[in-house]
Amino acid sequence: MNWPFLVLLSLLAPAAAQHPPASHTQAMYQAAADSAAAKFRHIQENGRLPHPDQRPTVLTQNEVNAYLASGRVALPTGVHQVRFTAHPGSLEADARVDFDEITAARRSSNPLLTLFQGVHDVHVAADADGSGGAAHLHISQVQLDGVTVPRIALQFFLDRYLRTKHPEIGLDTDFPMPSRIDTSVLGDRTLTLTQK
Repeated sequence: MNWPFLVLLSLLAPAAAQHPPASHTQAMYQAAADSAAAKFRHIQENGRLPHPDQRPTVLTQNEVNAYLASGRVALPTGVHQVRFTAHPGSLEADARVDFDEITAARRSSNPLLTLFQGVHDVHVAADADGSGGAAHLHISQVQLDGVTVPRIALQFFLDRYLRTKHPEIGLDTDFPMPSRIDTSVLGDRTLTLTQK
């Protein structure tokens, strides 16, 4: 559920084969995905330099969403149709999540975990920032089908199903940013990355 981490992971994702667009709308999405891919390549190449260019790289939410929808990023098991919305200092993510895929259909008798069965529309709100080469993410709210999930239930779910494979994931997460990214700033529908 670490959504900004998905964006940063996409920096490391290999490009998928390109297919010609079937419509004007698809052409716009492909152009946005291609623009994001070019920016990700620049960030990777710039990060390999002994003295990276410190001019900021600005990704728009349209570019990131088109890139994710293009199939160029392998989403985590059970997570489908991810869309981000960026605000100054905060991020929202919407996705269709199949919890049975995530849990491998393992059931729990804990009533707090029965929320996490089947397929749901998930909305996540988070505060996020990055400086000094590290990013911080604080999940402030998660909703399943429009209903806010109690924080204790989220923590139980993370501990039982996700942290065994991904111990770095939590409701409050700090992680190093790749490719010598020094700062990441969320703006109005933008993510600005500066390398150092």
